[in-house]
Amino acid sequence: MKEKNLTIPIMIVSIAIPLAVAFLILGPATKINFGFNTGNLPLFHAILNSSTAILLLASLYFIKNKRINAHKTANLIAVVLSSIFLISYVIYHSSNPSVKYGDMNHDGILAADEKIRAGSLRYVYYFILSSHIILSGIIIPFVLFTLQRAFQKRFADHKKLARITWPIWFYVAVTGVIVYVMISPFYA
Repeated sequence: MKEKNLTIPIMIVSIAIPLAVAFLILGPATKINFGFNTGNLPLFHAILNSSTAILLLASLYFIKNKRINAHKTANLIAVVLSSIFLISYVIYHSSNPSVKYGDMNHDGILAADEKIRAGSLRYVYYFILSSHIILSGIIIPFVLFTLQRAFQKRFADHKKLARITWPIWFYVAVTGVIVYVMISPFYA
């Protein structure tokens, strides 16, 4: 049976997702009303990210102990949770204004006194956030190509690519939680 080449669909998805997310964040200020409170979604996102990080650790443990089915299950659940995260993230950012680190009065403007109170931790937050955002866009094709190689039973290629994919994906999951913990005091 001939294997399907999914390179083009994977690349389309890998480009479309970051572009859509960037448009939502940088695009029109008009926000969508979904008919339910989306304000608590960042906590949900942190839960999804922490669960993904735990599953990735479990996946690594399982593969090192030759528990292939458990490894596969952990990774597939991590992909599902990451997909749910993405959908929820889009819903949140299309229905809520961006939150600025240090904005204590929740007016969307970071005043001079708020900058002073936020201090140098603001720069740490923006460094972590920036690396998280950049790598979350980069990880998409890595995850999809790593999965494709596993499903095609190209395990040597899968393993080689997973050695790059796993640490980036784990970093994105963990920093997603860190970003939430750091920004959560500034949610209205």
